[in-house]
Amino acid sequence: MLQSRSADASLIAHAGRSYFPIALIARLPFAMMVVGVLTLVVASRDSVALGGINSAFVGIGSAVFGPMVGAAADRFGQRTVLVPVGLTNAVLLGVFPFVVQGSAPDLAVLAMAFCIGASAPQVAPMSRSRLVAIIRQRMAPDRHEKVLSGTMAYESAADEVVFIIGPFLVGLLATAIAPWVAVAGASVLTFVFVTAFALHPTGKLALAHHTDVPQAPASQLLRLRLVVVVVGILGIGFFFGSTLTSLTAFMETHGQASQAGLLYGLMGIGSAGLALGSAAFPRAFGVGWRWLVFGVVLLGGTIAFASADSVVAVAVVLAVMGIGIGPTLVAQYSLGSDRSPVGRSATTMTILGSAVIVGQSLASAVVGDVAERSGTATAMLFPAVSAGIVVLAAVVNLVLSRRRA
Repeated sequence: MLQSRSADASLIAHAGRSYFPIALIARLPFAMMVVGVLTLVVASRDSVALGGINSAFVGIGSAVFGPMVGAAADRFGQRTVLVPVGLTNAVLLGVFPFVVQGSAPDLAVLAMAFCIGASAPQVAPMSRSRLVAIIRQRMAPDRHEKVLSGTMAYESAADEVVFIIGPFLVGLLATAIAPWVAVAGASVLTFVFVTAFALHPTGKLALAHHTDVPQAPASQLLRLRLVVVVVGILGIGFFFGSTLTSLTAFMETHGQASQAGLLYGLMGIGSAGLALGSAAFPRAFGVGWRWLVFGVVLLGGTIAFASADSVVAVAVVLAVMGIGIGPTLVAQYSLGSDRSPVGRSATTMTILGSAVIVGQSLASAVVGDVAERSGTATAMLFPAVSAGIVVLAAVVNLVLSRRRA
């Protein structure tokens, strides 16, 4: 059980020292799924388009069932929901390599990919929900704003780290051993760490928070100020998927397709660092403006990416693009947390988390098909389109905020 702590104690003291490493590793399989499925299917069935479609089915499964998992956690508690969901997902990931490498038809592979997405444990949004509950219940009111800002910065940095490290690990394992090892590894991580996360005492605290406060109507999830955040974070998902898939096609033309994940990891250098540093930004540099400014940085990097013609140039541009991603995600998740309807924090955070993987998956499918039909150069234009969506949503968000003010 959670020990009683002073209201002046740190968030780490309230949550427990084991919580943060467990929550960080537990979200890693979620980031490995889309890329792992893409890499395994491309390697086993020799089709970038088929790999992209399968990764899209992972995202569709997550989009359909992810918010339901979050809503169930809001109602019944995270432990009750996460344990069976995590075990189911671990089994499906463990079986998937046998299905892909066997004689099963493509339709069966697609069905498995959909089920993997549908059963994906929503660790990141549930972690945010738990920490917000701790801050609001256990900490002094005058500390809420500052600690919440730092927490959202950490959580976004953690997401950024795993969404970069996940593909990096997939690329590393695929290159060093075999593509199926990454999916099998995700199965093991899910079985061990998602279960540990589900059983952590903080899960009960989050449930207590929701049972004490009446839930707002589900219709409030459709408020325009929240929808624009979902659209913006969907654009980040489009960016992840289009960048990784076009990068894979680019590296394939250079005879190094399995190393795309390694190169992709370069984005994490500036991204995670600036995400963590977001808590130090001055108050005058508002969250909405951070989203717009760093979104423009991301857009500039994607335009340069589209014209890069060498591995070295692509590596440099990826590092620059990383500077724009982290602070943008921090701003979006902070706005999402602030605009979450009462009693529906897990649902809201799950919708935001699902939007990332849905965007990533759909973009992987579309860009994979474009790469095969129209070539790598055309595929490398899509990250700029994705960044454009992020910037446009940021502008709309500022307009809505001014009208509300």
